[in-house]
Amino acid sequence: MKIRFLIMSALAVLLCSCQENIDPEAAKLQPAKKYIHNQMQYYYYWDKEVPQSANYTSGETVERFFNNLLVRQDRWSWMETGEEYAAEEQGTSYGTYGASLAQPLEYYKDYDVKVRYVYPGSPFDKAGVKRGWTIAYINGKSKDELVNSGQFNEVFYNPPVTKPQTFVFIDLNGAAREMEITAASSLNVRPGLITRIFDSEQWPGLNEKVGYFHYLAFQAGRDVNGKAMIDDIKESMQFFRSAGVKKLILDLRYNGGGDSRASDTLINYLAPASSVGQVYVKRTHNSNLRKYDKEYSVTRIKDESGRDISLDLDRLYVITGHGTASASEMLLNGLKTIMDVEHVGDTTYGKPNGMYVLLYPDDKRYQNEYDNDNYTHLEYAFLPICFYNSNGAGQFIPDDGLKPAAGLRPDDLYHDFGPEEDNIAACLYHIVNGRYPALPPLRKSSSSLSTKASQQARNARLPEEERQKNYGVLKDNVLDNHLFLDN
Repeated sequence: MKIRFLIMSALAVLLCSCQENIDPEAAKLQPAKKYIHNQMQYYYYWDKEVPQSANYTSGETVERFFNNLLVRQDRWSWMETGEEYAAEEQGTSYGTYGASLAQPLEYYKDYDVKVRYVYPGSPFDKAGVKRGWTIAYINGKSKDELVNSGQFNEVFYNPPVTKPQTFVFIDLNGAAREMEITAASSLNVRPGLITRIFDSEQWPGLNEKVGYFHYLAFQAGRDVNGKAMIDDIKESMQFFRSAGVKKLILDLRYNGGGDSRASDTLINYLAPASSVGQVYVKRTHNSNLRKYDKEYSVTRIKDESGRDISLDLDRLYVITGHGTASASEMLLNGLKTIMDVEHVGDTTYGKPNGMYVLLYPDDKRYQNEYDNDNYTHLEYAFLPICFYNSNGAGQFIPDDGLKPAAGLRPDDLYHDFGPEEDNIAACLYHIVNGRYPALPPLRKSSSSLSTKASQQARNARLPEEERQKNYGVLKDNVLDNHLFLDN
């Protein structure tokens, strides 16, 4: 007994000593680590490969702990802080000019930095900046100097919000424009970028109205003003229905996915009445969640009076690119088996699966807040892969993306969104002529302001635009350990 007492006393001293050596900051992270470890063993698609035990007392961050739980083939799961998740759900960007940039490299071999799109109401929009404009200088430093020194992204994506910065642009006519623009401290953005109609005035030979909807993300929460994000879909679809649109160009080239409530809504607006009851996606889970495997079938959208308000399209054109991911790919993959879909543009990102959102803390006191898009108490949002998707024909989205059957077309960064832009023009040409036009001609760099720089210095690749580390989202919400599949 004495020996046992001595052993127990030594163990108690050892445990006490270990507890005393735990960093207080690391101790605060233990509950979150324990939470996500337990959840991953239940919800994660590769649940059997999650280690049964884990060290919650280590000094590593919650993000590093979470990433260490992921299997090697998983390039999609990710997490973020509560503040980051709330900003995305509400469409809020901080310290921004409100524009997306890119280089037309893959096809055109052009290293110019061009404006890809501009959010309405943003500082760039108010200054009159358009898609296709080239950024030549920022604060007297050339694009080449900024890119080669690795400063470009820092200067553009982390600007001061207290004083204007001087930009020199080359506009669509080749003219230089110098502007002073101040970044917004915060900017509220909506997912519906453009809703418009083309007719014979914009494209000779059209004998009907053709709708165009440029949609940037499948969002179903509410913005900071309380307006539902999903209204962008509803309002645009009703605009097209009122105009009698039978052919629609859906531009998803920059749409990285989002909430399945929004993608399901858009699918049911687009699918024809003849497809009601047909399956557009099959969802499969791990063995723990097998009872939640489900087939989603086409229904019609109805207003409060019960009137059918879905579109009655006879043809759908979907423009994609490398940024088209997850929920966007699910929509394209699901609709192509039940209606006439023309796939235009470039190969999609390649994400055949989706995630549930695990919100921490999952205290029941906060569940009503989360349900109402109030994330005041949210510390972390975890988005692990929990299911795979196939369409009604059992076809999965390839890991290397969906390729347009008619051939690849590059993203035309030399024109604003309209009949002059190559992908949109290709759709309109096909409607009139029944075939696609030739690819656009190659172009020379539009920047002529850095003549002293060598060609090698000019050919500098801009780092990929900042975005979520694991791009592509198709999500549902998981609250308080219960699946809300039909939200």
